[in-house]
Amino acid sequence: MTSRTSRDVLRRGLFVLGRAIREQPRIFAVAVSGSVLFGGLVIASAYVVGAVVGDVVVPAIARGSVGVAALALAAGALFGISVLRVVGIFGRRLGAGYMQFRLQAAYRRQVTRRYLELPLSWHQRNATGTLLSNANSDVEAAWYPIAPLPFAVGTVVMLVGAIASLFVTDWALALVGLAVFPALFALNVVYSRRMAPRQARAQRLRAEVSGIAHESFDGALVVKTMGREAQETARFAARAGELRDALISVGRLRGVFDPMLETLPSLGTLAVLVVGAIRLRQGAIGVTDLVSVAFLFTVLAFPVRAIGWVLAELPRSVAGWDRVRRVLDATGEMPYGDVTLDPADPTPATLAFADVGFAYEPAEAHLPGAEVLGEVTFTVPAGRTVALVGPTGSGKSTIAALAVRLVDPHTGTVSLDGVDVRRLTAASLAGTAALVAQVPFVFDDTVRANIALDRPGVTDDDVWAALRLAEADGFVAALPEGLDTMVGERGTSLSGGQRQRLTLARALAGRPRLLVLDDATSAVDPRVEAAILAGLRAPAAGGPAASILVVAYRRATIALADAVIYLEQGRVIARGTHAELLATVPGYADLVTAYEQAEAEADGEQQPRPYDEVAPLTSGLEVEVDR
Repeated sequence: MTSRTSRDVLRRGLFVLGRAIREQPRIFAVAVSGSVLFGGLVIASAYVVGAVVGDVVVPAIARGSVGVAALALAAGALFGISVLRVVGIFGRRLGAGYMQFRLQAAYRRQVTRRYLELPLSWHQRNATGTLLSNANSDVEAAWYPIAPLPFAVGTVVMLVGAIASLFVTDWALALVGLAVFPALFALNVVYSRRMAPRQARAQRLRAEVSGIAHESFDGALVVKTMGREAQETARFAARAGELRDALISVGRLRGVFDPMLETLPSLGTLAVLVVGAIRLRQGAIGVTDLVSVAFLFTVLAFPVRAIGWVLAELPRSVAGWDRVRRVLDATGEMPYGDVTLDPADPTPATLAFADVGFAYEPAEAHLPGAEVLGEVTFTVPAGRTVALVGPTGSGKSTIAALAVRLVDPHTGTVSLDGVDVRRLTAASLAGTAALVAQVPFVFDDTVRANIALDRPGVTDDDVWAALRLAEADGFVAALPEGLDTMVGERGTSLSGGQRQRLTLARALAGRPRLLVLDDATSAVDPRVEAAILAGLRAPAAGGPAASILVVAYRRATIALADAVIYLEQGRVIARGTHAELLATVPGYADLVTAYEQAEAEADGEQQPRPYDEVAPLTSGLEVEVDR
């Protein structure tokens, strides 16, 4: 079983190396050329040294004098070979490094691009720490053997040349070489087999340690407020200890095999000296030949190790490649169409859901998915505001995600201006609809960069206009550097309400024709929220020319909507104006009353204000909703 596994690792490892060569053939050719040049000069240097000793040094000792011309010629030959070896080393290392880093950069881009193509359901099944490891350490591990690969290929060429030169020199010395070189290969193969499971386990543990660390840091607020610092530290320490032990196991194995790999060429040199002395006494070879062969064995010890380096890193490479391929081969991407809505159209968009059904994929493939939405049908007419109201888990956020195509429906269609969103280009969809999510995300950058996002045509005037609509211009102006203020990672220097208003301004700066608000003002003071929503509904006063779909909880939000869609368990139970549903749907009345009661208690009020005190803004409006 172990032998079969080792052969499989070797086969798959050679496949990874072959893929690297196919993807970077020119750079690989340059690196191998440098390595072959170096190897040829190593053999040449051995015979030059042999000639210097046999033809210059030994006669000089016998005569008792040194020939200056011969010595200068020998020194010149050695210097010339050394210079050319430097050229070979430079070409080999530059090519290998360039090839390795190009492959790592290319595959990091591929993995990241694949992340962006895959749907949210796939990301929800994969831990963030694992995804970070895939794009970083796994890509690095996959191409780690590329650095010694050209050297190893050049070494193979050098060994073939060395054995051939040994046969030309003397058959007995050649037999010694034939015994030593295969032994080196065999030792490297055994080393690779033993190393394979250790490297694979270490690579897996790297991802797990990364995942635990990311989860702990990302959930720092929960960890600290729940007093779980010690437990999280212990959890991380336990897995880090496993990684430490795995790496120690790798190091221990290297500690056993490295001396053996270093010693074997030295034993070969000793054997050459013994056999060579016998052959020298027999008159079969001369001093020059013996010195050349002995020196050749000495200088071959280091290059031969390059083969061992490649074989030793193959298990790690295979483990990293498998984890990278898992991402690149993942299915479920959402291809875009080729239909483009008119980017110059200033009118609000119409959003329509027709018999939409959706179920999130299960964590385990063999389990059925849980249905979230079923036969959902409604319309957000152009320029109107529609509120989604329903208890937790009724599918409101899923509808918001479907509206901007973060996910696709399993049945039915979602359309913008009569066009199925799956037929739109990515740019057209992004330019037409914008989502402001429940949890605001702010980049570790300036206020300006967070709102403009480097979108062409978004000026500072547009940024300030969006901030005013989001009721955020006041606090931004008061920041130390205004738009140039750094907000920190995830906006740590801002309050929750300020982060929500910045993300709302970010969406508004793109001038969307459909604005989807998924409880996007929950952390904002009710008075400020009312001002934001009123501004969004008033294009003449500077608000956007956009239709609005809003997931609503607060009375003020619901009352400002032209129509309300009431959901329960993924189904549309009722639709109409806020006043109509309040009077005719008990479940709706109970829910919004509970919301209002909670708000009133939070504000220190004794009783909530009755709903008849809220003057509906929809009086006299005929709202286009599907019955």
